[in-house]
Amino acid sequence: MKTLVSVLETALPVFVMLIMGMLFRSRQFISRDGVDTLKKVVVNLTLPVALFSAFATAEYSLSAVVIPAVMYVACGVMLFLGFLAARLQKTAGKLSPFVSACFEAGMLGLPLFALLFPNENISHFALLMLGHDLFVFTLYKTLLVGKSSGIGIVKDMLTSPTLIGVLLGLLVGATGLYRQLHSWNIGGILDGVMNFVAAPTSAIILLCMGYDFVPKEIPWKKTGRLIAIRLAIAAALLALLIFLNRAVLGNIMFEGALVILFILPPPFIIPVVADEPAERAEISSSLSAMTVLTMVLFTLLSIFISR
Repeated sequence: MKTLVSVLETALPVFVMLIMGMLFRSRQFISRDGVDTLKKVVVNLTLPVALFSAFATAEYSLSAVVIPAVMYVACGVMLFLGFLAARLQKTAGKLSPFVSACFEAGMLGLPLFALLFPNENISHFALLMLGHDLFVFTLYKTLLVGKSSGIGIVKDMLTSPTLIGVLLGLLVGATGLYRQLHSWNIGGILDGVMNFVAAPTSAIILLCMGYDFVPKEIPWKKTGRLIAIRLAIAAALLALLIFLNRAVLGNIMFEGALVILFILPPPFIIPVVADEPAERAEISSSLSAMTVLTMVLFTLLSIFISR
């Protein structure tokens, strides 16, 4: 009974918000423009503030450099395996390799980590996310959109609210300025503001995910193949990282954060920025299916942790 209650406390809010999103779509309570606006609020305000808070309050050591570096390389390996798998499939589209690599770490991973591990410092996940996001905004996005200009890549990074939040948090946390603010009795005020602004992030994101999930529009046969390839690649990399963490790195990575990261769907930017109209709708449907799969795996993980 205690296990069931613990699982419901963690997983039920996720499914309630997903179902609410589906109802809001079917009842037309919110328009597509309204959902897009909510996503902009998350991407440009609540999520950057949550990331700023995570990095400002993190403990900085050698792991703060090693963990992002390891994640950058791991994402590169995933993308390489994605291209390899696509090459073996003659029917694979141009976007298929990108579905096999990287994660929707910010909009979905961070809220799920906070739900499942409320007593853990969110910086455990944020450090993984730093290496991941650097990869996404450099090599991943360059190959995805065909952009070869170094200036264009740097501009994308410097204008991303998510990365701005990360970099400012790093600056404030690593320099000790955040601790200094607390010694001046200002830190508590800053914490209150950040917590208040970041609080709706999870609910808004999950509501939008539910709104976008339309089962009848998903090409299940091709989506199933994409999911199988992605799960195989993600499972292999997760096992490798756990081995390296225990055997080589001295357990500097929190393995709960690793597991949360590797059950996430691919980045939601794929159909948004890729110039492949023929595949865009298909990939969007696949992302919706993979998001629901993430929720199922999240529930199973909740059960395992609660035992």
